Amino acid sequence: MLNTPLYLQVKEKITESLIHGKWKPGQMIPSEIELAKEFLVSQGTVRKAIDELSAENILTRRQGKGTFVISHDEEKIQLRFLRLTSNDGNKEKLDNQLLSFAKVKASAYIAKILQLPANSTLIEIKRLLTFSQRPLIYDHIFIPANHFRGLTPEEVIQKKGSMYRLYESNYGIQMLRADEKISAVDAEPVVAKLLNVKKQSPLLKIERISYTFGNKPIEWRLGLCLTENHYYKAELE
Repeated sequence: MLNTPLYLQVKEKITESLIHGKWKPGQMIPSEIELAKEFLVSQGTVRKAIDELSAENILTRRQGKGTFVISHDEEKIQLRFLRLTSNDGNKEKLDNQLLSFAKVKASAYIAKILQLPANSTLIEIKRLLTFSQRPLIYDHIFIPANHFRGLTPEEVIQKKGSMYRLYESNYGIQMLRADEKISAVDAEPVVAKLLNVKKQSPLLKIERISYTFGNKPIEWRLGLCLTENHYYKAELE
């Protein structure tokens, strides 16, 4: 720690405060001057720490207002992990249908991905996502049951499809980043019927692992997507 640059030490202290709920999603954090006094460092050191946390989509600066904790209640953040875009660029009404909700034992594959003991209990959620009332994505999710005690199908439905808003507002778990693997697959019979396409129609397969603070994996998700009139948009830095 002694050899760690000061701004990284400040970044770690701010992150620890966020993990312990000192500042909630959507809440403004103290000013750079106040944090500099608290951590006994210069304002420039605090600014550099906040710059990194902003680049990581943990904090966001608002001109003339201050620095706030990122929240999935903000529209641009809600859609940060949803990359399918209409070919014509029109904004679409997003909706979803809950297909199933169950508690299951983790397979060896999912347990390893989510860094859980073998046979841990998971919540398995299957949904059908629609864009402008047209089925577009078959969504299959696993999350650790011990992090979401008491979660019900009604909660999933009430949040109108935004699982990350649900995790954040009801359980205090923020999703900060995700890793994805993308490939092309043929539609199997059950999924083809749900998406209203022929069997073996081409689909875009997106396997995603989402992480919270401390680089901890919290969600595994599989999306099978129609891309006849949509494309996957990625921003590279």
